[in-house]
This record gives sequence, C-alpha cells and structure tokens, in this order.
Amino acid sequence: MFSLKNFQNGKRWTNWSNSYVSFPTYYAPKSIEEIVQVVKQHASVGKTIRVTGAAHSFSPVALPESSALTLHHLRGLLSVDKEKMEATFYAGTYLYEIGPLLEQYGLAILNMGDIDVQSLAGVISTGTHGTGVTLGSFSSMVTKWTFVNGLGEVITHERGEDRLSEALHVSLGLLGILITVTIRVIPLYSLHYVSSRENLFSSLQTFQQDIREHRHVEWYYFPGAETIQVKKMNLLLPKYAMERERIMENLKLELIENQLFEMASKLCKLQPRLSHSVSKLSSKLITEGEKTDICYKVYPTPRRVKFNEAEFALPLQQFEACMEEVHAMMKAKRFAVHFPIECRTTIGETGYLSPTQNRESAFLAFHMYKGMDESSYFDWVFTLMEKYDARAHWGKMNRYSKHNIDMYYPNAQQFNEIRQEMDPENIFVTHYFKNIFL
Repeated sequence: MFSLKNFQNGKRWTNWSNSYVSFPTYYAPKSIEEIVQVVKQHASVGKTIRVTGAAHSFSPVALPESSALTLHHLRGLLSVDKEKMEATFYAGTYLYEIGPLLEQYGLAILNMGDIDVQSLAGVISTGTHGTGVTLGSFSSMVTKWTFVNGLGEVITHERGEDRLSEALHVSLGLLGILITVTIRVIPLYSLHYVSSRENLFSSLQTFQQDIREHRHVEWYYFPGAETIQVKKMNLLLPKYAMERERIMENLKLELIENQLFEMASKLCKLQPRLSHSVSKLSSKLITEGEKTDICYKVYPTPRRVKFNEAEFALPLQQFEACMEEVHAMMKAKRFAVHFPIECRTTIGETGYLSPTQNRESAFLAFHMYKGMDESSYFDWVFTLMEKYDARAHWGKMNRYSKHNIDMYYPNAQQFNEIRQEMDPENIFVTHYFKNIFL
C-alpha cells in the first residue's frame, strides 16, 4: 500500500515491482488550489510532473522524471445521488476504501479486480479492469470527470458522445490531474464465489457458455499443465460471512498463494530448469472451495509475491485458439516460467485509447517472477499477441511507440490533438510518452 513515508525529497521513487526507479521532487497537495499552483509552476519552468497513484503499474506510465505528485490527501466520498445511482469521489481514494464508504448508503461498485490497493485516478486513467463479459473497466464506470489541465484550469466534464469524453475514457494522466470522479453504482450486493480445478480442454469447450452464464469467470492457466483453476462469482442479495470464516480463508490464501508460492518462486529463480515442475505442482495445489460474502470482501486477493506483467486484450472469439497455442508452447518447455497466466473478459469500450476498441475481449496476463529473466518469454508473448490482433494494457509492459500507435489505436491522433489543447506545455509528457505521442 502507498506510504507517505517514502514520498519525500531525497528518497527514491519505485513502482511496485521495482522495475522503474527515479529520484523526483515530491508534492502531496491538500487542496485543489494547491494542485493548480503546482501545475502553473511546472508550466512556467517547463518541468514535467506525474501523478504516481499507488505505483502499481508495470509500464513507465506513472514514472516521474522531474516531479511526482500524490493525491493521498484528496480521498473520500463526496456525494451520493441515489436517483441517478451515482457517487462522486475524490480521485485519490484507494479502491479498498470504496466498498465501506458506499456500503453506508446501501450501494456498491459495479466490478473490481483482485487487487484493491490502487487509486481511483490510477485505475480510471489506465483502463484497469476486473472480469465479466457484461462488465467494463473502471474507466467505463465514470459519468463525470473534474481535472486540472496543463494550464492550471479546473475543468468539469460530463460523459457524452464527444471527443473529450472519448479522450478522457483512458487518458493516461496526459490531459490533466484528476481531482474528482463520478461513477455509476448499484445496490449493495454479495458474491457467491466458487474456485475449482478443471481440465483445460474441457473448459475450453464450455468457455463461451460459462462466461454468459456467470457474472464473473476467471481462469488461471499453469504453464504446461492441463489442470487450470476456474473462479466463478455470481451476484446475491447482501449476506455477510462470519469474521472467523474470513480469517481462516485469508490464512489459507496467505499460506498457499503467498508464502509457499514465494518459496517456490525463489527456488525457480535459483534453478530456472525447475519452473515447469513447479508449475505442474502449483496446479495440483489449487485452492478449491466456495464462499459468500459482501462484494468488496470477495473481489480482492492479497498479492505479495512480486512479478513483472504484460497483459493483452484480444478479440473474445480468438480466445480458445490462442490458449491452445499458448499451451502447446508451454508444454514444449521453451521458457522457464512458473507463474500462471490469468484470463479474464470484458465488454468492448469506445475510448480512443481503450485496448478493447469496442469489441468484447479476453484479457490474458503473463507474469514473470521479479528478478528472473523475462526477455525471451515476453518477446514470444508480444509476437503471439500481434498475431491475434491484441492490444497491451497501458499499465502493464508494452511496446507502444510513435511508429505503431496508429496501427493499434486508429483514433490516437484525435487523442493527441486533445492532449495538446489540454497540455500545450507538455508538463505531463515524460520521455515514455514522448516516444509515443511527440
């Protein structure tokens, strides 16, 4: 989780996986007025500034060069409109804070992934998502944005069928600093969660049916193994688990998915040739079971084993063919990889920089344990994803550049035109973004 203790001048900034490091000047404003002053100051001297959120991105999307800014002091629920079923939050609010805040009003967020330490500003700006073919990313939940642009102007914009809305949908923090966001909410609900071991090929045959019959479906494919973990969740009326049940469940997950997996990962780092055996063993230790609890207690899973990640959105109808090709390669033991591949689905979204580009999508997330050489594995992954017309998640490792951005995103130029209007001095544009948009 984010800590202000590390957000001080003289201390290094690093993302969660420690793959990017810098030594910026730090800002932790406590008001909108302070943010406006910081922006104007940077515009006047030509320095760049990035809002770094919880630093949970694996790409340089949040990497600060000159200055880093946190919205840590601008958090919380500002208002609720039960008639419109909308809630307005400060953009610095962390995901783990949202559930209890909305619960007081009998409301809940539509969907969430399995990590809840990020800030609202971060997940909205990068198109971060959970799973569910009828559900979208955090970006799709937003009905209104308030942000400070590169001129120091405070702008409030309601979502509509206009260019600014399409650019704001996944803005990467390039249009300005998000201050508040209004999101769609629904009545408070619980989730019935089932985790099971399944055969890969049998599950491939029923995949399209399963994702239509269940609100959430998520796969974990263990490289080279034919046993996968399938998680399914469905919405129920509010029902709470006993605290003792929660404690026992968390202890089980902590032991198997963090402590034991960390030990296995360290072994693979020392002896990469053991990765295939560890992957198969992990598939046999899949945590099976079911539980029912209030939604915000079910979505997240503690992730303490650090890794690097590349994730891609490919056309949903290509999922089975892609997974068969992945499995064939993993069985050949070409790569020393033991981390499971996470598979999820979402609806299509129309934002200029949305990786789904208005098509139902399957997201495949590839991981490599921190400190292990991922170069050959990820080289193969990127080549394979090109074959399936997939686009990388902006917050994960990607190879976007000015030479290919228009191929992946036909409206990239329109986004860039709006970006230039909102930030004519390029104060939000670091070297990473210069290589894409300048």
